[in-house]
Amino acid sequence: MFSTSDQTVLFFSTKPTRKLLKSLAIFCFVLYVIHVFSSNLWCNSSHLLNNHLIEYNPSQTSNSLPPTNATHIAFGIASSSGTWRNRRYYIESWWRPNVTRGFLFLDKTRKDFFPWSPASPPLQLFEDTSRYEDYNKHKARQAIRMVHMIAEIFRAENQGVRWYAFMDDDTVIFVDNLVDVLSKYDHREYFYIGANSESIASNVFNSFEMAFGGGGYVLSYPLVEALVNNLDVCIERYPSLYGSDHVVQSCVADLGVSLTLEKGFHQIDLHHDISGFLSSHPQSPLLSLHHLDVVDPIYPATDRYHSLNHLMKAATADSSRLFQQTICYSKQQNLTFSISWGYSAQAYKGIHPPSILQRPIETFWPWTRFANPPYMFNTRIPSRDPCQNPRVFFFDSVEEVASGDYIVTSYNQTDTDRLRACSKTENWSADYLYQIRVLSPLRRYNEAGNRRECCDIGQEAGMNASEIKLRPCMKDEFLA
Repeated sequence: MFSTSDQTVLFFSTKPTRKLLKSLAIFCFVLYVIHVFSSNLWCNSSHLLNNHLIEYNPSQTSNSLPPTNATHIAFGIASSSGTWRNRRYYIESWWRPNVTRGFLFLDKTRKDFFPWSPASPPLQLFEDTSRYEDYNKHKARQAIRMVHMIAEIFRAENQGVRWYAFMDDDTVIFVDNLVDVLSKYDHREYFYIGANSESIASNVFNSFEMAFGGGGYVLSYPLVEALVNNLDVCIERYPSLYGSDHVVQSCVADLGVSLTLEKGFHQIDLHHDISGFLSSHPQSPLLSLHHLDVVDPIYPATDRYHSLNHLMKAATADSSRLFQQTICYSKQQNLTFSISWGYSAQAYKGIHPPSILQRPIETFWPWTRFANPPYMFNTRIPSRDPCQNPRVFFFDSVEEVASGDYIVTSYNQTDTDRLRACSKTENWSADYLYQIRVLSPLRRYNEAGNRRECCDIGQEAGMNASEIKLRPCMKDEFLA
């Protein structure tokens, strides 16, 4: 009998066993090498991936770029020889010579256009697009010409441009607000920014995915570049859509890009008195107004030209708060105040929650008759009892207080056709009011957190006036 140790020696001394052990050692060594190599490769790959993520982090790279300003936006304004003379003041109300850049595009010129006003954008004639005539089955016959404007302005203005904004010659743009909004987005990505129509029928007829060109829309530089490279294909692919903005939306969709909605663009597919709409503006910076030549003058007892100039006085003082709604309460007087900064102030009898006051009062009419429902938003019907409707005060003046900490806007009582004041015999608590003064901080309003400003009703500024002071809302402050 062999001992255990003898058996072990005998086992390891056999030739087959030695070969087996040698093979096993080689196999283990190979596994070790593979393990080390794979670990290093994975670590290096992870390191490279992390570097890649850091390199293309928009929030980090955007910080290394200069902030977006008005010179980074190229404006393409579509006009015609038949409309420019009567609509010129809409564009000149916001155009800033030597600051804003872009062109006003005309089909042809007229002698009475010259000498060309230095207050107007530089003039550019539309290029000849007759080669596309076989594809022009659009009801809006100028559609191809306006689509092709994208390529024309891209060739003419591309140095230092981040964004291209397109609009009509009756569109009013609020440039500083547009700069603020575009600063939220990375101009190196594909962006198509705008808004729908206020009219459900208009959106059904065109597309709910479309930015309406009258209200204006904005394309990022790389998206415009991609559109220009595919413009012939797009024009030929969509020969029968109604207008240019629908063709553009369809081409943008073919590039895999969807509409980014910004509620501050306004097509204004409404009729008559739009004061109810403007007094309950969405909580978003005001970016544009369109169709001002087909609605009533936005301020009572004046014409469209002077109404626009009056609006621009408020915009010059603080465009960031323009039309922004603030709601506050005087429980002692049983009054609710709704302020649309730079436009109107409304005084209501009783305490009304913000969820109700955010709905515009239907002082306006639908764009399309008999459309039901007519609007893309909820509304309130004016009461037949004048005392259930608000007492309306319209923007009168703006000034900076001596201390330099506040801007003061004043609003005077004015009746509108659809909102008559309550009779004095009713003796409700706003009878004494003929003016409301609003004090707002002398700084641009930042909508960070998507929260409205709050306000306090101070002592009477005079026998027939009330003073309201805007301020940031406190944490957990609950209105009404």
